[in-house]
Amino acid sequence: MADTRHFTVGPVTLNYRLDGRGPEPLVCVHGVGSYLEAWSGVVERLADRFTILTFDLRGHGRSSRIKGRYEIDDMVGETLALAGHVGFDRFNLAGFSLGGLIAQRLTLVHPERVKRLVLLSTVAGRNPEERRRVLDRLAALQAGEPGSHYDASLSRWLTEGFQECNPELIRNLRQRNAENDPDCYAAAYRILAETDFGGFLDQIRCPTLIATGEEDIGSNPRMAHTMHERIPGSELCILPGLRHSILIEAPDAVAGLMGRFLTATDQPKEMPSHG
Repeated sequence: MADTRHFTVGPVTLNYRLDGRGPEPLVCVHGVGSYLEAWSGVVERLADRFTILTFDLRGHGRSSRIKGRYEIDDMVGETLALAGHVGFDRFNLAGFSLGGLIAQRLTLVHPERVKRLVLLSTVAGRNPEERRRVLDRLAALQAGEPGSHYDASLSRWLTEGFQECNPELIRNLRQRNAENDPDCYAAAYRILAETDFGGFLDQIRCPTLIATGEEDIGSNPRMAHTMHERIPGSELCILPGLRHSILIEAPDAVAGLMGRFLTATDQPKEMPSHG
């Protein structure tokens, strides 16, 4: 894997990495409390076909720990500036969870920059109960300890079987989570909890792949079907037996889906889905 580099845009210095030498540019955006390495399993499997930009969002990983309120358009602007810095004029764009919201917004506001779009474990069209649950988690996060939030979330992110078989990985994930700044985490989580572009998705015109875990509670299959129905010509895949963190638990399946979709030369077709 390539060494990380740094790029400053406004008040933020972003930690980023370029991997691969493939002809197709690909930008990957991670989720709340995560970091660029979350994409490593996917990057390793796609590096022969793509040049891949991964980076730590503001407040995450080794990027600037900016305090205060975060806005999704700040993150969109920083993503575009970094993509331009590395020479990506038009690019394929993949977002996971919060990264999927950033990817939705970027594609809606700057459609000329995006060739193909991949939305992984992403939210749209929350119903009242789903909104209440995520806002309750936001309130608890703002009032409590980030570690307890992480412990409560672990079973929503990864299956028990995966946790039992990968204790060292789980320890590493806990350690990385402990390194998060609580204020930055909460600022990013607020965007995830309060943002919903479900009413605008019919404006997305680029080829789009939507995938989520069959057992994902927060970014559930109902939402994935809603996105699929609203984005013209989109493809949908529900990954059986998986929860939220499909990048960590199933990088081979995710990379396989992305590789096939992003290198397709014809119009998108309906992909097999489950559930």
